[in-house]
Amino acid sequence: MNTLELTNNDTICAISTPQGRGGLAVVRVSGPQALDNTQRCWQGKPLADMGTHTVHLGNIVDRTGDVLDQVMLTIYKAPNSFTGEDVVEIACHGSTWIQQQIIQTLIDMGCRQATAGEFTRRAFANGRMDLSQAEAVADVIDAQSRSALRVAMNQMRGRYSDELRALREKLLHFVSLIELELDFSEEDVTFADRSEVTALAHEIHALISRLADSYRDGNAIRNGMPVAIVGQTNAGKSTLLNALLRDDRALVSDIHGTTRDTIEDTVIMSGTLYRFIDTAGIRQSSDTVERMGIERTWQAIDKANIVLWIVDVTSADTSMAHDILGHCDGKALIVVLNKTDLDDDIATRSELNDLLPEGTPVVAISAKRVSDVEALRDLIVKAAAQPEVGSDAVIVTNARHYQALTRARDAIARAIDGLENGLSGDLLDQDIRECLHWLGEITGEITTDSILAEIFSHFCIGK
Repeated sequence: MNTLELTNNDTICAISTPQGRGGLAVVRVSGPQALDNTQRCWQGKPLADMGTHTVHLGNIVDRTGDVLDQVMLTIYKAPNSFTGEDVVEIACHGSTWIQQQIIQTLIDMGCRQATAGEFTRRAFANGRMDLSQAEAVADVIDAQSRSALRVAMNQMRGRYSDELRALREKLLHFVSLIELELDFSEEDVTFADRSEVTALAHEIHALISRLADSYRDGNAIRNGMPVAIVGQTNAGKSTLLNALLRDDRALVSDIHGTTRDTIEDTVIMSGTLYRFIDTAGIRQSSDTVERMGIERTWQAIDKANIVLWIVDVTSADTSMAHDILGHCDGKALIVVLNKTDLDDDIATRSELNDLLPEGTPVVAISAKRVSDVEALRDLIVKAAAQPEVGSDAVIVTNARHYQALTRARDAIARAIDGLENGLSGDLLDQDIRECLHWLGEITGEITTDSILAEIFSHFCIGK
């Protein structure tokens, strides 16, 4: 990829703080004319005389010379800036009118309104970061928990890129050994024992697998650990959702089949974001709409990491137990015996004993009692078993990266199979190069404008 294709000679500007009125706002300018264009609407020391990474007090004036605001202006000179270009950041008062007038004045002076993610895209184009680091910028902005922030910060700082770089070096060494054999095949020269090359291929496969397998945890950290609340109608699922969220999010009624569709909301517990999904009650039904809702319940279970199976102790019915447990295979299951304020749970526990897998946690609660719900929260956190995200943790959170890693893993697996079956070097070389290709797509060493446009379109304007 030629990064020059992405470089734009325009000087761009945008508001980099959230939309609306506030105490302060920041307007960012970047490009070859950032200093000159800003100078035209600046009252203060000449910008050309200012050193990089310095802050100055002055006024921004419109094209007629009227003062728009007194501001703090920060200079970052190329290449030592976020974008790698000259950058000016104007900290003004947070009036929406002031913000809009400063942007309009900068446009009058020769700037162009930035598109979504254009500042970060320029940082990528100018070699300030690779593509995985650029994507991490958006993840830092969107982080909703401590774990999500740590993962995104580690990726933005290059820990993930370092892992991929080490992998590429191993693959390039692999390629060099294979291609040397191809170059000297007629002389019957062998540059590496096949068992040694096979061991290297297995090592590469293990490293890629470790990254790919971390996606399950990473996706939960980034988007919220999915927890499906399931059970038969009127078991108290919606009441429990409201109690977990401490909000009347779901409609609660004594009428069976009130919930016809999934209802989602999130809450942070012990620094981790959980995405709770209230589902339609499971029962045999001839109602078309209700059956559609029940089908979505099964889909929610399939996508969940944790399943809360709510059982009403006042009318325990385990007729759907086989179907529920079948969908919960490989998931963290917690059985919640609800409505213990109305009846005891002894009979229900006895009925479930022979049905549940050994070691399945069973907790008796009343969803109406705060103390009971707090105990359940502790069980959910324990069941999540989220990895501790340290300062050097590398966890894959991005679906695009996961897809590329699985394809890279498939390619190196074919190479291993070829080595063990005596496949010719030229065919092995193709699989190894395909593996390199998919790793290169993650960092942006191999990419297309359409992929870049899709990635950066999800950024906010101003970043």
